[in-house]
Amino acid sequence: MPHYLSSAEAAARLGVSRQTLYAYVSRGLLHADNDGGQRESRYLAAEVEQLAAQRTRGRKPKEVAKATLNWGLPVLESAITLIEDGQLYYRGENALDLAASRGLEEVAAHLWQCDAGAAFGPLAPAWPATMPALMAHHRGRRAEEALLPLFTAASEDAPTALWQKSAPRQAEGCGALLRLMAACLLGAAPDDAPIHLQCARAWGVDADGAELIRMALTLCADHELNASSFTARCIASTGASLRAAVVGGLAALTGGKHGGTTARGEALWDEINDGDIGGKMRERLARGDDLPGFGHHLYPNGDVRAMALLARILPGDPRPQRIVEQAFALVGQHPSVDFALVAVRRHLRLPPGAAFGLFALGRTAGWIAHGLEQRGGENLIRPRAAYIGRRPGGQDRRGV
Repeated sequence: MPHYLSSAEAAARLGVSRQTLYAYVSRGLLHADNDGGQRESRYLAAEVEQLAAQRTRGRKPKEVAKATLNWGLPVLESAITLIEDGQLYYRGENALDLAASRGLEEVAAHLWQCDAGAAFGPLAPAWPATMPALMAHHRGRRAEEALLPLFTAASEDAPTALWQKSAPRQAEGCGALLRLMAACLLGAAPDDAPIHLQCARAWGVDADGAELIRMALTLCADHELNASSFTARCIASTGASLRAAVVGGLAALTGGKHGGTTARGEALWDEINDGDIGGKMRERLARGDDLPGFGHHLYPNGDVRAMALLARILPGDPRPQRIVEQAFALVGQHPSVDFALVAVRRHLRLPPGAAFGLFALGRTAGWIAHGLEQRGGENLIRPRAAYIGRRPGGQDRRGV
């Protein structure tokens, strides 16, 4: 079970006052947990120890780089998304509140700071002439395999508004990119209908299913500086197009430690599909395998996105709850949004790969938002490496 420290204990371990401790929380260096009705906040001991270790390293470049790149110190400023005290906010608005009623288009416009009508007009973007043949070639492939080549081809003729300074024209181009991603996922021509309804129609689900898809897309819209969004920002910082930033974000998402976790989660479900769930999970752990889709560094008390989606599924489908309970009993970790997306796919009987597809389609809104924000500045994202290889002249300096 997770171990927590009181405010006094956390401050003592860090060697700071309580006021400084609270400042760490406000800056995002620590997360305060005040769930459960306790009188004061408590702090996950593992996070406090990590911060204490970072502070004792001083300003050695190599050590600072390691601490920063692995769930560590913030590396750049952004006004898009805040993750604080176990909650998720899009530009100051609670993502769960937005997911209760807003569609992906409205949330995307909120992230892009533009009018939804300007971004998503009545006309769908043009479909390149080569797309029908490409669609036929990729038909039957999972979204993880097909989305990147299809979107790359479809967006080659992206609207020139993406490179224009006019805000309305740029907004229109952003909306076109998101609609093109939806078309590539669904294997259909671009449409001007709400994206969650396009998905529901293509996948043959009812109104309740369409609402669940809408929530999933909205809750996947952005998640601060995850690997794919940081990749999109790096690309945008070079002056490349927003199309290129989305392509880069999509490529990063396919990795097994990021959006590809959904495919690993599907394999877990298949493995424990029959029989003793807990017993088969113990077998996985005994042979050194993990439980993909469980645990998240930023949500020690549980991923709020996963909890919101699972709450819509569990009344009519108790199996996910049994998996969640067994996983927590074995490893003490709560489900992440990756697990919840797999649960949504299976609950609605969507095509294989649709969990990844929902993740990619929703996150496209965030990649565009990060690209826009990064392009609004002048800085090229270009960190320096802490070289540990062989020095000129043949002398090995590693460990020096």
